[in-house]
Amino acid sequence: MPNQIVIIVGLAVAATLVILMMMAKMFRKAGPNEALIVYGFRGPRIIRGHGAVIFPVVENSRQLSLELMSFDVAPKQDLYTKQGVAVTVEAVAQIKVRSDNESILTAAEQFLTKTPPEREGLIRLVMEGHLRGIIGQLTVEQIVKEPEMVADRMRSTCADDMSKMGLEVISFTIKEVRDQNEYITNMGRPDVARIRRDAEIAAAEAERDTAIRRANALREAAVAKAAADQDRVIAETASLAKQAQAQRDLDIQKAQFTEQSRKQEAQADKAYEIQTNVMQQQVIAEQVKVQQIEKEQQIKVQEAEIVRHEKELIATVLKQAEIERQRIENLAAAERARLTVEAEGRAAAIRTQGEAEAAIIFQKGEAEAKAMNVKAEAYQEWSQAAVVDRLITNMADVVRAMAEPLSKVDKITIVSTGSDGALGANRLTGEMTKIAAQVPALFEALSGMNLQQLMTNVRAMKPRESGNGAS
Repeated sequence: MPNQIVIIVGLAVAATLVILMMMAKMFRKAGPNEALIVYGFRGPRIIRGHGAVIFPVVENSRQLSLELMSFDVAPKQDLYTKQGVAVTVEAVAQIKVRSDNESILTAAEQFLTKTPPEREGLIRLVMEGHLRGIIGQLTVEQIVKEPEMVADRMRSTCADDMSKMGLEVISFTIKEVRDQNEYITNMGRPDVARIRRDAEIAAAEAERDTAIRRANALREAAVAKAAADQDRVIAETASLAKQAQAQRDLDIQKAQFTEQSRKQEAQADKAYEIQTNVMQQQVIAEQVKVQQIEKEQQIKVQEAEIVRHEKELIATVLKQAEIERQRIENLAAAERARLTVEAEGRAAAIRTQGEAEAAIIFQKGEAEAKAMNVKAEAYQEWSQAAVVDRLITNMADVVRAMAEPLSKVDKITIVSTGSDGALGANRLTGEMTKIAAQVPALFEALSGMNLQQLMTNVRAMKPRESGNGAS
C-alpha cells in the first residue's frame, strides 16, 4: 500500500509538471511596445501589454512592433516648384502604427509578413509622392522661409493614406533644400545688400556723430589745457625766481667758505712741504751713505769673483784645451795611417786585378785568333765542302724564318676545288713544300753561286780526299 501511494503521488506530480510546462509553452506575452496578433478558431485577437494562452494546432500568433519608425525622405530626382525651379529636398519622417485595435489590424493586414526595410520602402514611396505634389504647389521662397508650413501640409496630405495603412505621421521635418542653379543663394542677396547698405549708413552716421563729439571734446580739452599751461608757466616762473635767489645766496656762501678753506689748505700745504723737504734731505743723506757702503762691498765681491774666475779658467779651459789638442793630434795621426794603409791595399788590389784581366783578355784573344786561323785554313782547304755544310746546316733556320708568319695566324680557312690533286689540309703542306723549294734559288740569288755546280764539285772532291788520306 505505501508503495502504491508513492507511485500515485509521483505520477500526479509529474502530470502537474507536464501540464504546467504545456501551459508555459502556450502562454504568450506582449510588451508595451508591441502587439500580439492571435488568429485561429476564435478569430483574430489583439493582445497588448499582457499575455494570453495560445492553443497549439488550432491557434497561432505573430508580433507587430508599435515603435516609432524614423527614416529619410530624399527623392533622388529633382523636384520642380511652382516657378519651375528644380530643387533637391531632404526631410526626416517619424511614423508609427496607431494605437487603436482597428489600425493595428489594418497594419497587420498590410505589413505583418514584411521585413522592416520593405515596410519602410513602401512608406517612403508614398511620402516622396506627396512631397513632390506639395513642392509643385509652392515657390522656392515659401519652401525655404516656411518649412513648418510644408511639414503641416505633408502631415495633412498623408494622413488619409497613412490611416488606410493603419499608420500616423508623428512628425515631418525638412533638413535641407538646395538647387544647382544657385537660386536659393541669390534669393537672399537683395535683402543682404539692403541690410548691408543700412548697416553702412548707420555706421557712417555713428562715425559722424562720434567725430563731432570727439572734436568738441578735443576743443574743450585744448582750452582747458591752455589755461592750465598758462597757470603752470606763471607758477614755474615765480618758483624759478625764488630758486635763482636761493642759489645765488648759496653760491656766495660757498665762495666764502671755499676762500677760507683754501687759505687754511695753503698754510697747511706750505708747512707740510717744508717739513717734507727736511725729511727728504735726511733720507737722501742716509741713502747716499748706504749706497757708498754697498758699492764698497760690491767692489770687494767683484775682485774676489775675478780672482775665482781666473783660477777657474786656468783649471778648466786651459787644461781641457791642452787635452783636446793632444786627443785631436792622436786621432789625426791614426786616421792618416789608416788612410795610407787602405790606399796602398786598394792600389795593390787594383793592380793585381788589372794584371789578371789583361792576362785573361790576352789568352782569350789568342785562343780566338788560333780558332780563326784554324777555321781559315779549313775553309781554304775545304772551301766547297764548307759552303755546302753551311748551306745545309742553315737551311732549316731559313725555312723556319720564312714560315714564321704562318705560326702567328689564329685561324686558317682552306677552300679547295679538288684540282691539282690536292685536297683539304694537303693543300697547306704542299704550300710549305713550295716555300722550302725556293731556298736554293734564294741562295743562288744572294751568293751568285750555282748550287748544282757546287754539289758536283763536292762529289768530285771526295775520291781525291780519300786518296790523300791513304797516302
